[in-house]
Amino acid sequence: MEVTVDVGGRPGLDCGGFCSFCYFKGVKDVKPLGCRQCKPHKKSCDYCRRAVIEIEPGFKPLEQLIFEVAQQSCSNTPDRIIVKGNGDLSCYPDILKFVKTVSDGEVPVCLDYTSGKGFVRGDEAGQLVDAGVRRVSFSIFSTDAGLRRKYVNDRHPEAVLSNLRIFCEECDVYGMIVLIPGVNDGAELEKTARDLEEMGAKGLMLMSFANTREQGLIFGNEPIMPGISPYSVESIKRIAMMVDEAYDMRVIGTPLMDPYTGAPFALAHHKEELKKLPEIENSATIITSSVAYPLLSSIFGDLGGEVNVVSVKKEIGNLMTIEDFNELDLKNVKERVIIPGMVLAHDREIRKALRRDGQRRLAFRGPDDLTVESERSIYMTPRQVLDREIEAFTGLIEEINEVGVEPSDRFTGIRCIQDCSTPLTC
Repeated sequence: MEVTVDVGGRPGLDCGGFCSFCYFKGVKDVKPLGCRQCKPHKKSCDYCRRAVIEIEPGFKPLEQLIFEVAQQSCSNTPDRIIVKGNGDLSCYPDILKFVKTVSDGEVPVCLDYTSGKGFVRGDEAGQLVDAGVRRVSFSIFSTDAGLRRKYVNDRHPEAVLSNLRIFCEECDVYGMIVLIPGVNDGAELEKTARDLEEMGAKGLMLMSFANTREQGLIFGNEPIMPGISPYSVESIKRIAMMVDEAYDMRVIGTPLMDPYTGAPFALAHHKEELKKLPEIENSATIITSSVAYPLLSSIFGDLGGEVNVVSVKKEIGNLMTIEDFNELDLKNVKERVIIPGMVLAHDREIRKALRRDGQRRLAFRGPDDLTVESERSIYMTPRQVLDREIEAFTGLIEEINEVGVEPSDRFTGIRCIQDCSTPLTC
């Protein structure tokens, strides 16, 4: 049994200040975008009004976190406790007390994200390891103290790097590097990768940052870094493959490339696994992101049937907004449409956007995740990733077979599972 607990916190406030490349830098008042949790007649709910932009009152009290762990574990000893937060875990004032209380060196604790900016002495990591921390996702940027001070807003970079070394020596560390062209790439990246391997890190995640709306900035705060053209998804993939070949650590490029597991969409590279999926019986269109499009198209092309895939310009599917649907060319969109489950738009507005050419279409939200993000697959085996995808694609195909149009009768009455309870005939 795995327990996940969120310590809360606010980006930019409970993390030692915004990094230069932070997704939330510059976000001000944001109108609700709509989401799957909104009521059919109203665009706005607690999730899309608050949770999406990570508005929190601050860190949760220690007592509340301990209660949440106990509540999830139901008096049983969990196999692992994963700690995450909207702020930086190293900045949580009671992080050591919390780990000691829920683990006391017995239950493995995983710190899901920290940049270490809350560490000031240089030896805090040793106490956390003694208390039970066994895995850390560490946002490094660079092992050059000056670069961390300038771009990560790190006031104590030497102390942070000292703690990083302790973590690497005592537990499993997976480093994360947001690559900025001309800053921490090239020779600087090679040095950081060498340092991490020498310290004993288990893996390294390379990623770009969003600087335009197409790359995922949806709160009107673009660009994050004016005048900088971030690495493309394909460039990150290429760099990740070169670093992976040069070092013994597991190296992935997010969001597109995990050389070991094949994620995301490992099924596109393991065609024999497609035999485990149900047969496609009905017709539908899947709308997806520009990054997922080639791989998802390949999978459904091999599966056969009358399911086609179309792409919006947005790189990440769950960051689609109503603008993406309004700009979509509808000529290849069929009468039944499956969209990513976590799309940030209201269902009523999505239907309107998909009917602007006069054709009546029904849209249905699909699974929240069809694959494993490469920053998650780094902790998994190839078999685990494939099993997760088979489960997700099975659910998607079953949904298509339930709500899609039968190829031989394109005007079959079906029940709309989205916002009404009566059969509709289109």
